[in-house]
Amino acid sequence: MTASAKQIGAVAAAGSAVLLMAAFVFQALGYAPCAMCLWQRYPHGVAMGVGVLLLIGLPVLPLLVVGAASAVSTAALGFFHTGVERDWWEGPTACSGSGLDMSNLSGADLLPSATSGPSTLVMCDEVVWEFLTLSMASWNALWSAALAGLWLVALAQHMRNPRSKSPYPAT
Repeated sequence: MTASAKQIGAVAAAGSAVLLMAAFVFQALGYAPCAMCLWQRYPHGVAMGVGVLLLIGLPVLPLLVVGAASAVSTAALGFFHTGVERDWWEGPTACSGSGLDMSNLSGADLLPSATSGPSTLVMCDEVVWEFLTLSMASWNALWSAALAGLWLVALAQHMRNPRSKSPYPAT
């Protein structure tokens, strides 16, 4: 039995939910995210929403395109973030580099101890956790690329058989 495009898309959306949940677990364990880490979470949220919309029966083709685009975009962001961490290229000046440009900082930014909350400044060009020499951004890039592949398989499945909107036999 072959899985339908909707089913494959739902599995890919569930994969985004798992990756997003893992990011929150790491955050709960004390690994504060940098700005680029947060950027990588948004497309996973979109993919999860697409999965829900697939399950409630909205038109499949546009949802599969959006799901694939979201997975490709978070994979690309993860790859870019990996390059910033590995010094392959420069990252956004707001969260990477030496921090010597203080012209846009407020007094509270310059004196974090003067504010009421703790400082959680995390630089985007520093690896705070890695496994098998790959950072969280690298793992996100790899797993998101795999999810993008699933979305593209779902899209190809739908294009081959566009009329099978339901896995249930017609009555």
